[in-house]
Amino acid sequence: KNVDDVTEESWNKANAIITYRGSKTIMKYFSKLKNTRIIVRGGVGFDGLDLKKLGNKGIAVCTVPDYGTTEVADHAMALMLMMRRGLDQYDNLMRKDANKYWRYIEAPCVDRIRNKTFGIFGLGRIGNATAKRAVAFDMNVVFYDPLLPDGSELSYGYKRVHTPEKLFELSDTISIHCPLNNITEGMINKSLFSIAKNSLLLINTARGGIINLDDLYDALKDKKIMGAALDVLPIEPPDLSHPIFHSYMKNENWIKGRFTISPHAAYYSPPGLEDLRSKAVRTAVEYIKNNNLRNCQNLDYLK
Repeated sequence: KNVDDVTEESWNKANAIITYRGSKTIMKYFSKLKNTRIIVRGGVGFDGLDLKKLGNKGIAVCTVPDYGTTEVADHAMALMLMMRRGLDQYDNLMRKDANKYWRYIEAPCVDRIRNKTFGIFGLGRIGNATAKRAVAFDMNVVFYDPLLPDGSELSYGYKRVHTPEKLFELSDTISIHCPLNNITEGMINKSLFSIAKNSLLLINTARGGIINLDDLYDALKDKKIMGAALDVLPIEPPDLSHPIFHSYMKNENWIKGRFTISPHAAYYSPPGLEDLRSKAVRTAVEYIKNNNLRNCQNLDYLK
């Protein structure tokens, strides 16, 4: 049903709302939420929902942070492996003429990953799951996460750095796993690209707005970093007028094998989607029936 077809009576009667991509719509119709006690965002992030405004109205905002943990970690590693082994380039060439191109190619991002440094930007559930996979490939994991308490690095067994700059200085590959908020929006920008290794591969399966896309384009064009693989974008679907997508769609030589995107699908698998839906419903029902809150993001504001 189109959101415009939802009647005012339905908005007014709703005790619970489950949303997947409708956070901005909910805030648009905020004044119609007369009896709502809980909003469950089917996913990990909650950007778009005004936690304070909703909390002050007595509406709990909850998420489902554990439905696709392994899928997203797998996707991040798959993006790295695809780029580091040139698999997207080989696939294109084999389809074009397998006999003619039956040889290795010097794809720009291809490199040995053993003993290379894998940087994690945000060591939460997904970040840690990704780190474990990187270790399995004999990579050295280093992470940046200012929210983790002192000593976390001792229990995880990974090297910790205390600034984004240090993470970019050390890492051969960086995978982003932090939320999008006022602090992290546009945090990955030209200042970090300017101190990164020229061989850096940047992976983002978190939120598109964390990376300044204009700065990423310049960093790739000027070869300040080697490559980027993005599952999330600041605007989705992508704004194809942006020069990075214009070059990508035209398969220009300078960007070939150095940039790829997937359609915000890192979370998806059939069992993962089933978990998402069932856990979202369970979270709403548990609060409405038993007043038990799970994974609430606005407890500080809740009245």
